[in-house]
Amino acid sequence: MDKMRITGGFPLSGKIIIGGSKNAALPLMCASLLTDSSVVLANVPHLADITTMANLLSQHGVNVSLEGQDLRDGHIGRVLSLNAGNISNTVAPYDLVRQMRASILVLGPLLARVGEAEVSLPGGCAIGTRPVDLHIQGLEKLGAEVFVQNGYIRATAKKGLVGANIVFPKISVGATENLLLAAVLAEGKTVLENVAKEPEIGDLVNCLMSMGAKIEGKGTDTLTIVGVKKLVGARHTIMPDRIEAGTYAMAAAITCGSIELIGAKQEDMSSTLESLIMAGVSVKKKNENIKIDVPTGRLKSINLGTEPYPGFPTDLQAQFISLMTGADGKSIISETIFENRFMHVPELQRMGANIDVSGGSAVVTGVSHLTGAPVMASDLRASASLVLAGLAAKGETLISRIYHLDRGYERLEEKLANVGADIERVKDET
Repeated sequence: MDKMRITGGFPLSGKIIIGGSKNAALPLMCASLLTDSSVVLANVPHLADITTMANLLSQHGVNVSLEGQDLRDGHIGRVLSLNAGNISNTVAPYDLVRQMRASILVLGPLLARVGEAEVSLPGGCAIGTRPVDLHIQGLEKLGAEVFVQNGYIRATAKKGLVGANIVFPKISVGATENLLLAAVLAEGKTVLENVAKEPEIGDLVNCLMSMGAKIEGKGTDTLTIVGVKKLVGARHTIMPDRIEAGTYAMAAAITCGSIELIGAKQEDMSSTLESLIMAGVSVKKKNENIKIDVPTGRLKSINLGTEPYPGFPTDLQAQFISLMTGADGKSIISETIFENRFMHVPELQRMGANIDVSGGSAVVTGVSHLTGAPVMASDLRASASLVLAGLAAKGETLISRIYHLDRGYERLEEKLANVGADIERVKDET
């Protein structure tokens, strides 16, 4: 099993090209189930989660093929063609679904297209319960019969789905995506209220509309969908990954460096960039890119809490805690989305961080420096937080279980090495 070896203490400087968004790509791939024509996706990141989704769609009968590569600002993004002309299987098995929570997003499109689906209860990072109740309740309101048995969600809609008014009791990105994917082929009008407003959902709406879907309300808390009988194929370029961009912005900040994020969209990252500015980081728009600089001295400690978009993203909470470990003063970071997302804290403490966790908040008191140590990653974003800590720490940090990183960061060690990091992937000799 690979490990990541990092010798810290070097300011990063240069340019990093931001790839396509993982969190946008996965539901977009599932949208291919809604039509018998080809959906071509450009700027697809090369990640383990993308491979898992491709394998899952393939076993449903989708023909997934690599159409080539897009060259954009020196970045080579993959182009995938997905054709679901013949859905041969409506079962999403445990062995695939357990690897990634987004696998549940095949449920809505399969049900809408062929009237049945059997999907294993999902897995993914162990950062909280993340129940599927909202998905099930919403599909039932659209006329599906749904029950859970032996670890599988079994759903049928033999006469097709029917539009309905659905108010989410709490904001859920996954449930918003699943119900949106189902409603575009439902008969009549569906109104989804209190939906998630993440840019990745806007990207999905754009693609669905180019396929012929009728959707209003993009970017608001209410989506109105008028179902159509059939969708057509389309070509769509996936948005840049705002979480990858935020992670590298913090890599520049934690090393007191200077990095230009090529292709990052400032408008999708407002809360992240505002938090960095409050901490003393210089953020400037440079052409269509974002320039991150740390003037001089230590960063300032600030308090923040994770919130649904446009608030501070939970997927950057762990990385921001790493950033605050070296800031001047005391910061309180509150996690309001997932109840078990501080598993990186004990590993940061092994590196000398001063962090106390109480309930849903972590109190971080800045220290003069972190010290390299052997640490273990617990989930995708926790892995990134340990990489950031390793970049700033004195001495060598060895991170194990880095397979988590490969789920969400494309060529991370290569991108960081290109801006001056002493980082390499090594084999576990044991």
